[in-house]
Amino acid sequence: MPKMKTHRGAAKRFKVTGTGLIKKNSAYKRHILEKKSPKQKRNLRHAEVVSPADAKRIKKMLAI
Repeated sequence: MPKMKTHRGAAKRFKVTGTGLIKKNSAYKRHILEKKSPKQKRNLRHAEVVSPADAKRIKKMLAI
């Protein structure tokens, strides 16, 4: 059986931390930013850890 290929779309969106958690950038930061408060936009700058429910599927796409 051949090796699993990495899903290139997933590889561009997710990073794996040293402890094996998966990080992603926050949503809601692309457009319609005028009505969002500065505090909300500031908090969206930081990366988030993916929920355990999604992590298994993403690891499969990243061929980990």
